[in-house]
Amino acid sequence: MSLDWECKSDRLLLIATADGGIKAWNVDAKRVVCDLNTSEAFPSVLDIKCSPVEPIFVSAAASKGHGSSHLDILGFASLTVWNMKTWKAMTVLPLGKDPPAITSFSFNHNGKILAAAATDGMIHMFDMSAGLQITGWPAHDSAISSILFGPDETSIFSLGVDGKVLEWSLQNQGQILWSRNCSRHEMALDANGRRLLVTSGSVRAPIYQVRGHAIGLRTLLHSAAITTVDWHPTLPLFITGSADNSVRVTSMS
Repeated sequence: MSLDWECKSDRLLLIATADGGIKAWNVDAKRVVCDLNTSEAFPSVLDIKCSPVEPIFVSAAASKGHGSSHLDILGFASLTVWNMKTWKAMTVLPLGKDPPAITSFSFNHNGKILAAAATDGMIHMFDMSAGLQITGWPAHDSAISSILFGPDETSIFSLGVDGKVLEWSLQNQGQILWSRNCSRHEMALDANGRRLLVTSGSVRAPIYQVRGHAIGLRTLLHSAAITTVDWHPTLPLFITGSADNSVRVTSMS
């Protein structure tokens, strides 16, 4: 369901699964060094993120809902903070009574703030040192599939299943700085925060010029939908993965 690297050494890859599993894969030893499980009440781990500073990670898990669609089968949310030295749960972040599932979240640069997005279209902001929610606002009319901080961390990008990608001001909460209509489920910003790459139901994915008026570029052809995207953290490279089982690395230079 989700992958993330331990930020300090890049030796541990965390793997989250739909059956409540969280595994830590050591790339040097080429084996799983820790195998955790969430509680039976929250079996589906939708997202997992490591702190950029501390030896901790956060998992977003959901209980089982009722229905047939991807969102209907997600129930209530649980956000758990784990210690990567002891591999034990430290705390559960407060979301209120019977909160909708958290689909995506993102740390800021120093790991002090966590932004989380939910299936009811809400954005939640947490102070990680206090373990408390500090603010939140309704961002979309339906579920949010992806959320990330802008490069200068004065804004947050949210991508909703309502077909909108929005950039929100953190200095003037609730103010939209930039928006585009699209129908995707995952997005990635380049290192400068100038280009936004999003997944696509077609064989090419668009690359938006942030706060510009048009799509700047499109990715190279795959033969099926583009299901995942990311930028290199420093170089002008991006990666696209497709339902045709191919992965492409593309240079912008």
